[in-house]
Amino acid sequence: MTRRTLRPGRALAWVAMAVFVVVTVFPFWWMIRTALTPAADIYTDNAGLLPEHPTLINFTRVLGLTTEAEARAAGGSGAHINFAGYLWNSVVYCSLIAAVQTLFCAMAGYAFARLRFPGRDLVFGIVIAALMVPPIFTLLPNFIFVKDLGLMSTMAGMVAPTVLMTPFAVFFLRQFFLSLPRDVEEAAILDGNGPWGIFWRIALPMSRGPLITIGLTTTVWAWKDYLWPLLVGRDEENRLVTVALGVFLQQSPNTQPDWTGLMAASTLSVLPVLVLLIFMGKRLVQSLNFTGSK
Repeated sequence: MTRRTLRPGRALAWVAMAVFVVVTVFPFWWMIRTALTPAADIYTDNAGLLPEHPTLINFTRVLGLTTEAEARAAGGSGAHINFAGYLWNSVVYCSLIAAVQTLFCAMAGYAFARLRFPGRDLVFGIVIAALMVPPIFTLLPNFIFVKDLGLMSTMAGMVAPTVLMTPFAVFFLRQFFLSLPRDVEEAAILDGNGPWGIFWRIALPMSRGPLITIGLTTTVWAWKDYLWPLLVGRDEENRLVTVALGVFLQQSPNTQPDWTGLMAASTLSVLPVLVLLIFMGKRLVQSLNFTGSK
């Protein structure tokens, strides 16, 4: 049995990858560490990778599972987060955007890939050109549009700007539909299927991988939205987890922010997406290597 020699280039690649992983994971680990640290030790217990006196009091008090007196005794401001309600709002928000956007982007991508109509390439060029427009430029027009429609402080107003499509998703799915074998579609035409039937019965079932990829990435991006939900979702019944974290920080004393409570709340807000990626991450990586053939 021969041993494989470790070449300098390969060793350097492994070292670079290890450094990249550490740099990426360390902020998340420090967030969890701070969440497990008592508020009294936040400025003194900062040398080790593990807290000297780990505690779950920061999680229980931000969830409102302690009395206000107990929360203040633990170093908090007495503020807590209606985490269950805000979590449900975030789940509804992300689910609507991911499901509807994926469907409409698939329809648009298939139309640009297979259908022939006047101005198709021009329209697709305009869609691709939208990738170069920074989202901040569309913030004010979208805000005025939603306000004129009377959708302020509603879930419909929060999902309106991105629920139908995004340029990248349309481009991504169009490239996949272009790789689908035409002989399968021609056989479907001989069976009496039109473009709509081919899309639903042939194209969509063969594109589960790319659809899952777009759905997962859209969910992650929607989960961390802050500015737009802050502007539109002003009422508490429509508040998302990300916005609730900002409100929680504002409720902290001005002299000493409640960093341990904020890190505990941030850890709780990350868990749903982390669980989703753990269970769906393998499928996501596999779908990035799709070929379009069965």
